[in-house]
Amino acid sequence: MAGNTKELRLRIKSVNSTLQLTKAMELVASSKIRRANETMLKGREYRKALEDIIAPLTSNKESLKSPYMRQSDGGKMRLIVIAGDRGLAGGYNSNVFKLCLDYPDAEIIAIGRRACDRFKKPFISSEHFSFADASALAKQLCEDFKEEKFDKLGVIYTRYISVMSSKAEFYQLLPFEKAEKNSNVGTVFEPDELTVLNNTAIEYVAGVLTTLVRESFACEVSARRIAMNSAGKNAEQMIDDLSLQYNRARQSAITGEITEIVAGSGN
Repeated sequence: MAGNTKELRLRIKSVNSTLQLTKAMELVASSKIRRANETMLKGREYRKALEDIIAPLTSNKESLKSPYMRQSDGGKMRLIVIAGDRGLAGGYNSNVFKLCLDYPDAEIIAIGRRACDRFKKPFISSEHFSFADASALAKQLCEDFKEEKFDKLGVIYTRYISVMSSKAEFYQLLPFEKAEKNSNVGTVFEPDELTVLNNTAIEYVAGVLTTLVRESFACEVSARRIAMNSAGKNAEQMIDDLSLQYNRARQSAITGEITEIVAGSGN
């Protein structure tokens, strides 16, 4: 019985250490949430502004001559996969990788340590991904697209819905799709729409990619906070259950010792 109480005591100590770790990680995630959400919301506004600029350009007939409007029946795709730098974030990373299965033949560009490790790519941090990083990547991608090294450029990222909810989604960056109508009737582009579209493409791809990475990071820290909060509650419940078992075992051991003492004194 003494061995049983010792084992329970060690298990309680182990679970308590896990509890302290989950609480610490929850606090770290909580401290990052506000800033990540603010950055994400600003990024959404910026992405909407970029889309509003591109829409009237792609609705123009002359813009169909742009290499960035090239539509192809070919199946060559480059896919930018945005995952987290760390784990312990619930289903955040696994949901991204599950969506990747829909594009088995795509050439992968990974952002985030978990994606880089999974696809064996050079490490690019998702938490510290900057606009300069995006610009360099966008320039290379746009050049390769013009040279027809691939036919479509997509991004798998995680869309923020709420603190409790997010969803892995696909976003197409290239080619640009023709807008159904010009939302900015009367806008004059100098020297012309085609030139402006071609000169804007790299900035557009870099800007949108940056905002998608930042939105994904906001989802990651929210998912980690929820996961660590849930893990902490489970650890607390386990400690309560183990403590109850320990007290019962200890009480049983004490009762047994008293019984032996009484029995011995009666002899």
